[in-house]
Amino acid sequence: MIQAMIDASQVSVNGEVRLRLYKGNVDVLARRSRTDSLFDEKIVTFEEDAGAYDQADATGFIKLNALRLKLASSRLK
Repeated sequence: MIQAMIDASQVSVNGEVRLRLYKGNVDVLARRSRTDSLFDEKIVTFEEDAGAYDQADATGFIKLNALRLKLASSRLK
C-alpha cells in the first residue's frame, strides 16, 4: 500500500537532481525539470516582478514567527 502511494505521488515527477553523499549526509547540489519547473525568471526579483510578490504578504509570516518567539520568551521568565 505504501509503495502504491509513493508510485501515485511520483507520476508527474520528472527531471534531474544532483546529490552529494558524504559521511551519512545527502546534499542537493542542483535540480532541473525542463517541462514542469515552477521557476520563472520574470518573477525571481523583488523589484520588477510584474506584481507577483507583494511585500505586505510577509506581514502574516513575520507575526506568526514572532508569536513563537514571544511564547518561548514568556516561558523562560
